[in-house]
Amino acid sequence: MPRNQDDSASPLARLERDLQEHAIRQVRLGWGDQHGIVRGKTLTTGEFLSSVETGKDFPSLTIFDTTNHPILYPFSDSNHLDLPGISGLPDVVLLPDPSTYRRLPWLEGTAWVLGDMHLQDGQPDPLCTRQFLKRQIARLNQAGFEPIIGLEVEFHIFRLVDARLGAEQSGNPPAPPAVANLAHGYQYMSENRTDELEDVLAAIRSAMLDMGLPLAGLDAEWGPGQCEITFQPMPALAAADAMLLLRGAVKQLCRRRGCHATFMTLPKIPNALASGWHLHQSLQDIRTGANAFAGDGGPAPLSETGMRYLAGLLSHAAGTSVLTTPTINGYKRYRPDSLAPCHANWGHENRGTMLRIVGARQSGQIHIENRVGEPCANPYLYIASQLIAGLDGIERRLDAGLPASAGYQGGQPRLPRSLMEAIDAFRRDDLLQAALGRHLSTYLVALKEFEVARFLASVTDWEHQEYFEIY
Repeated sequence: MPRNQDDSASPLARLERDLQEHAIRQVRLGWGDQHGIVRGKTLTTGEFLSSVETGKDFPSLTIFDTTNHPILYPFSDSNHLDLPGISGLPDVVLLPDPSTYRRLPWLEGTAWVLGDMHLQDGQPDPLCTRQFLKRQIARLNQAGFEPIIGLEVEFHIFRLVDARLGAEQSGNPPAPPAVANLAHGYQYMSENRTDELEDVLAAIRSAMLDMGLPLAGLDAEWGPGQCEITFQPMPALAAADAMLLLRGAVKQLCRRRGCHATFMTLPKIPNALASGWHLHQSLQDIRTGANAFAGDGGPAPLSETGMRYLAGLLSHAAGTSVLTTPTINGYKRYRPDSLAPCHANWGHENRGTMLRIVGARQSGQIHIENRVGEPCANPYLYIASQLIAGLDGIERRLDAGLPASAGYQGGQPRLPRSLMEAIDAFRRDDLLQAALGRHLSTYLVALKEFEVARFLASVTDWEHQEYFEIY
């Protein structure tokens, strides 16, 4: 919802007025699950309003859902999750956050609100990743900083040829849809390529602006049907919420126009190019409002605070990988000379490094761009991982070392090359284990190991082609 109406009113007061003024009949109340996918209920307006103060009952079953497979059950002895208040799959309570209220422009009379998950006794759900991010923001606030985040996200849009909704295609997971290109691609930032996608891109731009999101730009990117969307800097929680809304909005708008949008990193489509999610980040001094990363006259491109923060990101690059790149497919993006990182390194205006310092040394807009993430990462965990690592760098006064003269040169710490390596690095990172706590850490590892086990048990096309005929 645009914020140009009596901003002195409370979020709840603005929400109630907007519901009435725009004849909203139903509200999609949701939360971002462990994968960063919105799960929720569609409530009548009256039912929603009755839940604003006390919350809405919600099945905890969704907490243990994997991406496309039967539930990972918390009462299975093999999982060892030990989750108080959740084992046995009771209902939990979804408490709406009125500040997230938006009207959905593609669905008449419908609004959208995110909530935080709580246990039945009112305590925060230990597996609610949105509340986890809130706690990390509070730690930065206590240190005198407000984290500021800019989103730069790549994704693909294809023409939907066949949704493949036959009964035999509706398993776990279902058959992927058959698609065709909307444009050839490989004319980077070509106006003509963007125009070929303009019908659907215009709908996305319009929806972003109508919902009050600070859209900066949306254009065709590099590969066939690949697009890039950018937003102006936002406070960290607002950025994470916006990412959740963005992914759902893009997929729903495209489907309504006979297209399929995917935030999967590298689709198995001939000539497709891997997509990334670059996270732009800085810290605002709470006392002065100034950019705490702006150069302070020294030889380094960032202030001392900024360089310490950057050093923290480098120190925990391997451990945070399972949060920035949480899928098996995401690691296929890390290839030399691909504009995606392979090493934990940094450079000033160097797109071959993991961390690119963007802007002039004394500029108030100078910031760090982390190029490591994949578009389907959980935004709360991705952003939280950066805040944890960056604050650690500040508190321990870590040294970032020298910038990389070449982004892909040898002798630099390598990033994990698979989800399996990332899980191991995550387990070994004591700071992350302490920050997430035993319950959330054990839960995330169990989910990811279950995903890996399913992958290793499957017979891939490569294996069949390599061995079936010759042996």
